[in-house]
Amino acid sequence: MTAGSTFGNLFRITTWGESHGEALGVVIDGCPAGLTLDAADIQLYLDRRKPGQSRYTTQRKESDEVKILSGVFEGRTTGTPISLLVPNTSQRSADYDEIASYYRPGHADYTYDQKYGFRDYRGGGRSSGRETIGRVAAGAVALKILSELGIQVTAYTYSIGPVTIDESHFSKEAILSTPTAMPDLEAGGRAEQYLKECMNMQDSSGGSIRCRITGLPAGIGEPVFCKLDAVLANALMSIGAVKAVEIGDGVHVSSAKGSENNDAFISTEHGTQKASNHAGGILGGISDGSDVVLTVHIKPTPSISRKQQTVRSDGTPISVSVKGRHDPIIVPRAVVVVEAMCALSVLDLMLANLSAKMDYLRLIYPAHHDSH
Repeated sequence: MTAGSTFGNLFRITTWGESHGEALGVVIDGCPAGLTLDAADIQLYLDRRKPGQSRYTTQRKESDEVKILSGVFEGRTTGTPISLLVPNTSQRSADYDEIASYYRPGHADYTYDQKYGFRDYRGGGRSSGRETIGRVAAGAVALKILSELGIQVTAYTYSIGPVTIDESHFSKEAILSTPTAMPDLEAGGRAEQYLKECMNMQDSSGGSIRCRITGLPAGIGEPVFCKLDAVLANALMSIGAVKAVEIGDGVHVSSAKGSENNDAFISTEHGTQKASNHAGGILGGISDGSDVVLTVHIKPTPSISRKQQTVRSDGTPISVSVKGRHDPIIVPRAVVVVEAMCALSVLDLMLANLSAKMDYLRLIYPAHHDSH
């Protein structure tokens, strides 16, 4: 077992760095040679998660500019480890001096202290949302590979507080152009109003993200412990603020009847398909050729300026108001993180699937018969 910073088996990533350290980054091992790749391909995704882009995100100003240190030569991947680095440029560690002596409610301060005996209290150190920079940078590479295979991963804000989108109003452009990352402009407006109310009350909001993976062929995922839904849930639950993951109809299956939950199979000009998709594109832990649909639930930002009760490290009870630059909601910036983790999960299982059939091996290694 690793110490928890490595994800994947064949397409393997290791993230590193802290919120207020010199830099953050990731090492990708197992990326096939010959992929056209430059920093702009990665920057496109990092720009979607960087801070300071709207009044609903932390006002910490970071360019989050990525540097490719290895693994790419003359614009193409070489098959060797790809090392990506993003410098920190806007650390204000003094904002966090006060919290060195107490445990912030809803944060990992207490648990890090119990695990390691001390902690990097500057912005949460390794437990900070800035840790996701490495995931997004690696995910950008995985997303480019999947795109060349005709597979698209699209995530968006599904709900903020009590406001849920109407899928019939779906606008893909709105995901990238609105501060909520909602694909429904009307719901997005109501969500912004709700966030303003939260901010006026010195509070924060939770929400949910939906992700749809299209073009994934049937047959991806291993039968038992590495089921496609199990790997996706593992990947998504590893994102700091995620508290629940649903596949397809998710929690609603527990109140459904079998006749309602089963997806009928039908014959079409494109072969066998399903008439509905309650299963979310996964049966028996293996993709069935339908869109993979999942929903991720994210807790409210724990750093709020409203007074909260806690204790100092010596057990003394105190009342605190958390200072610093914090997002009133994490969800819009987490959308691209969900995309990245889904892409990394799917690509790793697709590479593993190359060993599932003799037919696949014969395609890669055709027999060379002796001409004599």
